[in-house]
Amino acid sequence: MNVLKRQIAEKIASVAANPALSAETLLDFFDTPPNPEMGDLALACFRLSKVLRKSPVAIASELCEALSQDLPAGIARVENASGYLNFFIADSYRVDQLRSILKAGADFGKNEIGKGKTMVIDYSSPNIAKRFHIGHLGTTIIGHSIKLIHEFSGFHCIGINYLGDWGTQYGKLVVAFKHWGDEEKIRQEGIDELNRLYVLFGTEAEKNPAIQDEAREEFHKLENGDEENLRLWRLFKQISLERYLQTYELLGIHFDSFNGESFYSDKMPAVIEELREKNLLKLDDGASLVDLSAYNMPPCLILKRDGSSLYPTRDIAAALWRKKEYQFDKCIYVTSAGQSLHFAQWFKVVGLMGYDWEDQLIHVPYGTFSINGEKIASRTGNVVLLDDLFDEAIEKAGAIIEEKNPDLEDKQSVAEAVGIGAIIFNSLLANRIKDVNFNWSEALNFEGNTGPYAQYTYARACSILRKNEESEIENAVSLQPEEKELLASLSSFPEKVVRALNEYEPSVITRYILEVCQNFNRFYNVCSIQKSEGAEKAFRLGLCRAVKNILGNALHLIGLRTPEKI
Repeated sequence: MNVLKRQIAEKIASVAANPALSAETLLDFFDTPPNPEMGDLALACFRLSKVLRKSPVAIASELCEALSQDLPAGIARVENASGYLNFFIADSYRVDQLRSILKAGADFGKNEIGKGKTMVIDYSSPNIAKRFHIGHLGTTIIGHSIKLIHEFSGFHCIGINYLGDWGTQYGKLVVAFKHWGDEEKIRQEGIDELNRLYVLFGTEAEKNPAIQDEAREEFHKLENGDEENLRLWRLFKQISLERYLQTYELLGIHFDSFNGESFYSDKMPAVIEELREKNLLKLDDGASLVDLSAYNMPPCLILKRDGSSLYPTRDIAAALWRKKEYQFDKCIYVTSAGQSLHFAQWFKVVGLMGYDWEDQLIHVPYGTFSINGEKIASRTGNVVLLDDLFDEAIEKAGAIIEEKNPDLEDKQSVAEAVGIGAIIFNSLLANRIKDVNFNWSEALNFEGNTGPYAQYTYARACSILRKNEESEIENAVSLQPEEKELLASLSSFPEKVVRALNEYEPSVITRYILEVCQNFNRFYNVCSIQKSEGAEKAFRLGLCRAVKNILGNALHLIGLRTPEKI
């Protein structure tokens, strides 16, 4: 479609013969008519009135007459309608479009924007010794989708899970273990036992506040290399990672690095010294900070009064190490919108330190997550564990599949794909900055705007192709409106990928998936494949093949599996 728009724009620029109306300028003036009967592309001539000093009606009339004498290739006709130029695409052009899509196969929609470039993305990043809850879902699936979109666009991507594995909380866990823990029980029950011990520490600390001093002392020993505390810390981390990897496997997510906060603990002193040498640190009531008032931001705290580091210190140290290690062109951080100020502050500090890659640091924020309208709040007990959510989704999906297709092979695997897909799709449907409300009846509906509906549509296309023999597409075919609309949707996939990439917005792909599904199902219900024959049937099967390829890629880009039978 972009090629066709450019051809039309060049023709109009030639006819108008006005230096202020270049083909490049005109490209932004095109729109899609609200009704297919009004054409496939429209140009509102009121946008040309100021330059050409004529009424839109007069401009449309003159341009229509001139263009009709020499139509751009691929345009069947052009009509003048009350100041609008409406262009109708020739069926032969659409046939060629479909051929091009099919020729590209699984590569259709890919681009080389990131060729030769490296993108580092920091996402998910749970605190060890704690189970995943639904609040971790946003960073995990949004980050994964952004990574997949960048890979599809030619970037070399490094996925980093910046584990929360350092700090006084691990002193608390060591104290809890030494008072009430059992190593064999931890090895048997894993992260659940670690979580129990951590909660128990909190309960005991309310009765005996002095135990907090024990925790600080144990963490101090850990920082100074105490062998027993280091052994316990490594055990807690290993146990946690084993559980997390099960969850990531279910989601199809793989990381290149699990370097957490602890990895950068010995790299922070150099950062602090560099800030001092560059006269960026100021003392305020014993704390060390970087003044950002000139940038309308609060100061960025680097050291507490007791000399201990803070999150910005670690994040700056991590960014400097990653730049040296990976030579990234982009370093993306996917966290909740509530951390936006934190990232803006330390990004600015990196710039003030004299590093010219401050603009390569990108924070991608997202909104809150709720269940049936209730926000997650650990203090009120409204926390849904991610494993429990997945188990319930898989169980519900399995029941639906058993009812709809009891003879299906490998029902458990399909139930996993559909159940997990329902959660992911529901979470990525709205713009990422908007709050997400998860509702079971909506998410697991095979006929609504859901993941199961999209996966079922993909499976339908696969089923059609299994039952029919494809043949070469011929030119002599007259297309129905539903065929044209579906092909138009399929052709726009490359544009959607670029937009999702530029905006760091998976929902662009999710909404596109629904557009393709809706257009495909309208096409399927109106344009019979079984009753068609010859050129007509070849074209329709070609559309089904294109739907399978493109819908499969689009589902992959948001992290959904693509079962061919449901």
